[in-house]
Amino acid sequence: MASLRDIRKRIRSVKNTRQITKAMKMVAAAKLRKAQDAIIAARPYAQMLDQIISDLVTRSQGEGLAHPLLTSRPVKKVELLLLTSDRGLAGGFNSNVIRRASRFIYENSGMDIEVSTVGRKGNDFFRQRGQKMRKDFGQLYQRLDYLHASQVAEEMGARFLKGEVDAVYVIYNEFLSAISQKVTVSQLLPLQTLAAGESTPAQAAAPETAPHSLVDFKYEPGRQDVLDRLVPQAVSIKLYRSLLESVASEHGARMSAMENATSNATDMIAALSLTYNRTRQAVITKELMEIVSGAEALK
Repeated sequence: MASLRDIRKRIRSVKNTRQITKAMKMVAAAKLRKAQDAIIAARPYAQMLDQIISDLVTRSQGEGLAHPLLTSRPVKKVELLLLTSDRGLAGGFNSNVIRRASRFIYENSGMDIEVSTVGRKGNDFFRQRGQKMRKDFGQLYQRLDYLHASQVAEEMGARFLKGEVDAVYVIYNEFLSAISQKVTVSQLLPLQTLAAGESTPAQAAAPETAPHSLVDFKYEPGRQDVLDRLVPQAVSIKLYRSLLESVASEHGARMSAMENATSNATDMIAALSLTYNRTRQAVITKELMEIVSGAEALK
């Protein structure tokens, strides 16, 4: 049985850990609010941009309107962009994304797959297992803004246009709420859904009694020029939104994990305190018995 000194040290250690996890929860909650505001602000713009491109392609069917980033071709080479975090202590945030990426690689083993990463956790995992790596976009989270996200998207688009890859996929955690995230596999290139004129989430949610209007417009300088400007921007926005979703999900997962850790530490302190009191009572009882036995022996 552990001594009273060992139990006291254990209680102090758990209390210190509880203070750390409680502080980390508060920091994550503060960062989550900012990240949540950013993703909520970015979603309507991204959805409207998708709708504009979809409508433009749909209105121009039969006129040969196209863009290289919308053009599909037989897929032989794939680049997989994995969005994880630089730090742990976030529950299943990183492990869920890594597990999904591993399954994607296994299911498409017949293709030549290169992995690029944003975040140290994903990079360390696949590099240690000998996976073919292309590039690590390190420190992107520390300077996360649209400019740096667009630079990464432009690099991906340039490789796609040169024929170095036939498709680009992004795997990340989509933010649903502070306690819920969903692992998502999103095709970044080519933008097939936009080329096909599929409905956006806003359109899908609209009632069938109010069909989307396809009234044509005059485009300046021209439809192709507008499409050439909007499609690369849509790729950048899609990647930027994925990064924002990942950041918000990370803070939400860390806040939940630290809340659970704090609760577990409290329960452990209560259990250790009970053990300490019982052990202390047993020691006192033993000492009293020894005193009584000694007194009886002197009679």
